[in-house]
Amino acid sequence: MKIEDVMELVKQTKTFVQNRDMAGHIKVKGLADFVTQVDTNIQNFLSEKLHELNPDIQFLGEEEGLHAMQGDTFWILDPIDGTTNLIHDYQHSTVSLGLYEKGEIVMGIIYDPFREEIFHAEKGKGSFRNGEPIHVAPDKGLSDTIVAIGTAPYQKELAPENFRRFERIFTKCQDIRRTGSAAMDLAYVACGRIGGFFEARLQPWDFAAGLLLVAEAGGKVTRFDGSPVNPVEPGEILATNGKLHEELKAFL
Repeated sequence: MKIEDVMELVKQTKTFVQNRDMAGHIKVKGLADFVTQVDTNIQNFLSEKLHELNPDIQFLGEEEGLHAMQGDTFWILDPIDGTTNLIHDYQHSTVSLGLYEKGEIVMGIIYDPFREEIFHAEKGKGSFRNGEPIHVAPDKGLSDTIVAIGTAPYQKELAPENFRRFERIFTKCQDIRRTGSAAMDLAYVACGRIGGFFEARLQPWDFAAGLLLVAEAGGKVTRFDGSPVNPVEPGEILATNGKLHEELKAFL
């Protein structure tokens, strides 16, 4: 199975994203947590097509929920990372697909259909944007860079602690950004647009593909305490270019 074939399937999801009528068909899953018909259509499309590519690989999609998988190899999909953005036509949403194999992510693809940017990585082969190699930013400290934040909108009880973190970091870096798509933020760390990104509560489908993109671009991804990230366990994510990892971690 070639990554180019998988990327071509992911790029075909643009037709679903462009269907504004489907974006208006909304199911409320929880506080500020939505699923649209676009999410469902993309998940159904990719699960079917990926099965045709390799029927031996299982499939874990966000709209099925996190559950115990049989075997040690499966796809991890977020059909739309940034669903709230999509609902409001705030055009910062991505399709994120990772391939988990024996405890690690070995393939990652993040597709931004609004900007026609597709990021991909395979373990040991580097990270790419639209086929061109990418690398993390050379910034050596927070004062040299901008940092993306995630607000953990499904857990608003975390807001007081989160916003104290945001303030501490805002005063030390050049500025902060909030796209509403963790996958996009991880891709932006990988290609050097931002020096770091963090969010206090994410699911595997939010970060699986981005883990590999950042690592293969020369960056670093950990939990807030610096411990390794298990790709199938929810939790906080800190991703940086590596050089400012310890400095940023100290403020979390």
